[in-house]
Amino acid sequence: MPGESLNVLLERVNSEESLLAFIAALTKDRRQAVAAERENPNSSYGPDAGGWENRTIEEFLEAAAAWAESTNFGLTQGLAADNLWKRFAVFLYLGKIYE
Repeated sequence: MPGESLNVLLERVNSEESLLAFIAALTKDRRQAVAAERENPNSSYGPDAGGWENRTIEEFLEAAAAWAESTNFGLTQGLAADNLWKRFAVFLYLGKIYE
């Protein structure tokens, strides 16, 4: 799975192992975004170099929780109720991009 995009890994989450692979990729994505921001800072309005809308842990968790509350943890968006691994992975991913 090396080099696969976050979206591909997210779509494949269906187990503890695939969730951990997604989390590792999300962590790497964040580290790369932080490094890119150090080199060439973007405006503080809008996403950073890696597309991260929520740059602090507080913003990240707040956005993820807002998504979870507004979508019943993705059920209203069609996520399968029986795939809790995927629903949690989407929760984490939405912490990155949800406004």
